[in-house]
Amino acid sequence: MTTRSIVESALEQGKGILRLAPAWVPRSFCVPGRRIKLHPDDYYALGGDRGGIDERWFASTTPADNGPKTSPNEGLSFIVFEDRGTTEKVLLRDAVAELKEKIIGQRIWSAHQGWPMFSKFFDNKGPLPHHVHHRDEQAKLAGRTGKPEAYYFPVQLNNYGADFPYTFFGLKPGTTKDQVRDCLRNFTKGDNKITNLSTAYRLEPGTGWDVAGGILHAPGTLCTYEPQKASDVFSMFQSLTGDSIVPEELLWKDVPKDRVGDIEFLISLLDWEANVDPTFTANHFMRPLPVRPVEQTRAEGYEESWITYRSSAFSAKELRVLPGKTVTIKDAAAYGMILLQGHGTMGPWDIDSPAVIRFGQLTMDEFFVTEDAAKAGVKIANPSRTDPLVMLKHFGPGNPDLKL
Repeated sequence: MTTRSIVESALEQGKGILRLAPAWVPRSFCVPGRRIKLHPDDYYALGGDRGGIDERWFASTTPADNGPKTSPNEGLSFIVFEDRGTTEKVLLRDAVAELKEKIIGQRIWSAHQGWPMFSKFFDNKGPLPHHVHHRDEQAKLAGRTGKPEAYYFPVQLNNYGADFPYTFFGLKPGTTKDQVRDCLRNFTKGDNKITNLSTAYRLEPGTGWDVAGGILHAPGTLCTYEPQKASDVFSMFQSLTGDSIVPEELLWKDVPKDRVGDIEFLISLLDWEANVDPTFTANHFMRPLPVRPVEQTRAEGYEESWITYRSSAFSAKELRVLPGKTVTIKDAAAYGMILLQGHGTMGPWDIDSPAVIRFGQLTMDEFFVTEDAAKAGVKIANPSRTDPLVMLKHFGPGNPDLKL
């Protein structure tokens, strides 16, 4: 079967809702927090030299950038089509390239010629180094695109906080560029102490943060749902986390070859005013915002909130279908989804949130809803007498429904 015929069959089978396979991603500089439901024997399934698997990517048409040992198609989502005992898989990236607006809608296709975001679970036992994602202007110099992102901490995946459930954001007001320059010059001398210039914020399950490109951040150890622009660009500014040295090559990652060694270029990656903003919390912290008055939606059998809403590059919702209820939910745009809790049906699909997943196992917890299906309305049923059915939905840029 051709890519087109497989995808068209999958669209017909799912009535516009595509089933996706889990996409696992390791990081050599991370230790897994073991909260993303992967089987305990499989966190190092790609080999110890690749590092532990501490990320699962959703609705991704963006390959992971993990250096020369990166596996083929690492980070990319596959559509799954099963029929009469046979299983076919096609990259979501190839499906979008082939069927275009039929999957992601005319608005997104005409503006981006592809699916311009993805989301992930990030699950690390220890904190990440203080680092920055480029803005578009600086990323373009390295042939990349910028990377705004956002965080949400699902309660279902945070039964414990791991080693350091705090995130350093930005720089303390009054910090000078000379202080940052000194830290960068000392990168290869052990601990460059750049987090001395920052502030750590305690992370709270059920809330989140917006992190635009150009803002330094050292993500803490809550398991994190992370919608982001379709890019994997970064530069590490911190040389030591815990007892782990950060390789110098990660300081200069995604820096143009003719600017490697240029401290001033690294400083240019920072949105300085945003980093030293004395009202950082007010401008970046996010509590869920109900899509409609809660008493109205509860009467209809569900609760739905915006959990990511400060970025123009993406948005996300949490949907809770109450026990024993069946609802039809309409959205104005295509989206990916991951089921966090419960079981039931979504359109023609049986859906369930597994407790344990083997590496390579197919699941029924992740889907991509085409724009036509989203606009027509997706029927979701929760047969449980006790538990809500909870899912997260990640949207591309300019969601017409987001009017705060």
